[in-house]
Amino acid sequence: MTDQDLVQQINDGDEKAFRLLVDRHQKMVLHTCLGFVQDRNDAEDLAQEIFVELYHSLHKFRGESKLSTWIYRIAVNRSLNFVRDNKRRKFFRSVGISLGDETKVDVPDESWSSRPDHEVENDQRRTNLYKAINSLPERQRVAFTLSKLEDLAYQDIAEVMGLSLSSVESLIHRAKLGLQKKLYQCYKKGI
Repeated sequence: MTDQDLVQQINDGDEKAFRLLVDRHQKMVLHTCLGFVQDRNDAEDLAQEIFVELYHSLHKFRGESKLSTWIYRIAVNRSLNFVRDNKRRKFFRSVGISLGDETKVDVPDESWSSRPDHEVENDQRRTNLYKAINSLPERQRVAFTLSKLEDLAYQDIAEVMGLSLSSVESLIHRAKLGLQKKLYQCYKKGI
């Protein structure tokens, strides 16, 4: 079944077609969210919200790009909004103003060794890497995340971000240089 057929069936109210869409794109959406959010529970909640949004806005899909590209764009935008809102909440909490529920950023536990000292070291490296990625300018962070964490081709990233291929190449190159500099400084200090 083509994307257009699937979209048409969903717009006609076919719930099985929507389940098929979710099955086809669920992993991609979750991994995209995890690339920005880093907390699995938050990423799963965000992915669910994205599919609800998709269900309500699928009638807007014009077929000018692939359906997966359109879904990526929504996932990236929603993830960025989540990160921005989270930063705002953290700022207001730091100055003593509460905006509602407490949120925390968690780094997934994927230790490469069963030795506790290696687990701690790997967790610290992962934390340093996520901090460095999150400190990049937004467009560099998005391009780098889609390239390295989502394994998208540069042309696909250009479509998702609405940029030229050369702009994406430049953003990723600058992101790599920025990460290299930030991580070098981090490890030079012994953090």
